[in-house]
Amino acid sequence: MHAFELGRVAEERAKRGRRYLEFLRVPSISAGLYVLGAGTDDPQQPHAEDEIYHVVRGRATIRVAEEDQPVGPGSVIYVAAHVPHRFHTIEEDLEVLVIFAPAEGGQASG
Repeated sequence: MHAFELGRVAEERAKRGRRYLEFLRVPSISAGLYVLGAGTDDPQQPHAEDEIYHVVRGRATIRVAEEDQPVGPGSVIYVAAHVPHRFHTIEEDLEVLVIFAPAEGGQASG
Protein backbone atom coordinates (compact mmCIF):
# COMPACT_ATOMS: atom_id res chain seq x y z
CA MET A 1 0.00 0.00 0.00
CA HIS A 2 1.04 3.57 -0.66
CA ALA A 3 -0.53 6.16 1.64
CA PHE A 4 0.17 9.88 1.66
CA GLU A 5 -0.71 12.88 3.81
CA LEU A 6 -1.13 16.02 1.69
CA GLY A 7 0.12 18.17 4.56
CA ARG A 8 3.46 16.35 4.51
CA VAL A 9 3.58 16.45 0.70
CA ALA A 10 2.94 20.22 0.87
CA GLU A 11 5.77 20.66 3.39
CA GLU A 12 8.19 18.72 1.18
CA ARG A 13 7.14 20.69 -1.91
CA ALA A 14 7.70 23.99 -0.10
CA LYS A 15 11.06 22.80 1.27
CA ARG A 16 12.20 22.03 -2.28
CA GLY A 17 10.92 25.39 -3.55
CA ARG A 18 9.02 23.88 -6.47
CA ARG A 19 5.56 24.56 -7.87
CA TYR A 20 4.93 20.86 -8.49
CA LEU A 21 5.99 17.83 -6.51
CA GLU A 22 5.17 14.35 -7.74
CA PHE A 23 4.62 11.95 -4.85
CA LEU A 24 3.28 8.84 -6.60
CA ARG A 25 4.43 7.15 -9.80
CA VAL A 26 3.55 3.77 -11.24
CA PRO A 27 3.20 3.07 -14.98
CA SER A 28 -0.57 3.53 -15.07
CA ILE A 29 -0.91 6.68 -12.94
CA SER A 30 1.03 9.47 -11.25
CA ALA A 31 0.02 12.10 -8.72
CA GLY A 32 1.48 15.33 -7.48
CA LEU A 33 0.75 18.56 -5.69
CA TYR A 34 0.74 21.78 -7.73
CA VAL A 35 0.78 25.20 -6.07
CA LEU A 36 0.40 28.62 -7.66
CA GLY A 37 0.51 31.87 -5.69
CA ALA A 38 -2.22 34.48 -5.90
CA GLY A 39 -1.69 36.75 -8.88
CA THR A 40 0.89 34.49 -10.56
CA ASP A 41 0.79 32.92 -14.02
CA ASP A 42 0.35 29.21 -14.70
CA PRO A 43 3.11 28.24 -17.17
CA GLN A 44 1.93 24.73 -17.96
CA GLN A 45 1.50 23.38 -21.47
CA PRO A 46 -0.81 20.58 -22.68
CA HIS A 47 0.20 17.12 -21.53
CA ALA A 48 0.24 13.81 -23.39
CA GLU A 49 -1.81 12.23 -20.59
CA ASP A 50 -5.35 12.67 -19.29
CA GLU A 51 -5.47 14.67 -16.05
CA ILE A 52 -7.73 15.18 -13.09
CA TYR A 53 -7.33 18.25 -10.91
CA HIS A 54 -8.79 18.42 -7.39
CA VAL A 55 -8.59 21.89 -5.84
CA VAL A 56 -7.56 21.50 -2.21
CA ARG A 57 -7.50 25.22 -1.38
CA GLY A 58 -7.55 28.59 -3.07
CA ARG A 59 -9.63 30.26 -5.77
CA ALA A 60 -8.94 30.79 -9.45
CA THR A 61 -10.37 30.24 -12.91
CA ILE A 62 -9.30 27.39 -15.17
CA ARG A 63 -9.40 27.65 -18.93
CA VAL A 64 -9.75 24.34 -20.77
CA ALA A 65 -9.64 24.78 -24.54
CA GLU A 66 -11.84 27.91 -24.91
CA GLU A 67 -13.97 27.41 -21.79
CA ASP A 68 -13.44 29.18 -18.44
CA GLN A 69 -14.65 27.77 -15.12
CA PRO A 70 -14.22 29.30 -11.65
CA VAL A 71 -12.73 26.79 -9.19
CA GLY A 72 -12.31 26.59 -5.45
CA PRO A 73 -11.89 24.02 -2.69
CA GLY A 74 -13.56 20.77 -3.72
CA SER A 75 -13.62 21.50 -7.46
CA VAL A 76 -12.67 18.54 -9.65
CA ILE A 77 -11.71 19.12 -13.28
CA TYR A 78 -10.97 16.57 -16.00
CA VAL A 79 -8.68 17.59 -18.87
CA ALA A 80 -8.16 15.23 -21.80
CA ALA A 81 -4.67 14.63 -23.17
CA HIS A 82 -3.29 17.32 -25.52
CA VAL A 83 -6.01 19.89 -24.65
CA PRO A 84 -4.64 23.36 -23.84
CA HIS A 85 -5.41 24.40 -20.26
CA ARG A 86 -4.16 26.67 -17.50
CA PHE A 87 -5.25 28.36 -14.31
CA HIS A 88 -5.63 32.13 -14.42
CA THR A 89 -7.07 34.96 -12.31
CA ILE A 90 -5.63 33.27 -9.24
CA GLU A 91 -7.36 35.13 -6.41
CA GLU A 92 -6.03 33.05 -3.48
CA ASP A 93 -2.97 30.79 -3.31
CA LEU A 94 -4.00 27.68 -5.20
CA GLU A 95 -3.13 24.14 -4.06
CA VAL A 96 -4.18 21.41 -6.49
CA LEU A 97 -3.90 17.63 -6.36
CA VAL A 98 -3.01 16.49 -9.90
CA ILE A 99 -3.53 12.95 -11.20
CA PHE A 100 -2.15 11.83 -14.57
CA ALA A 101 -3.20 8.64 -16.36
CA PRO A 102 -1.03 7.04 -17.52
CA ALA A 103 1.86 8.41 -15.46
CA GLU A 104 3.10 11.81 -16.66
CA GLY A 105 5.78 11.38 -19.28
CA GLY A 106 4.90 7.72 -19.74
CA GLN A 107 2.98 8.32 -22.97
CA ALA A 108 4.54 9.23 -26.30
CA SER A 109 3.52 12.72 -27.45
CA GLY A 110 1.61 12.78 -30.66
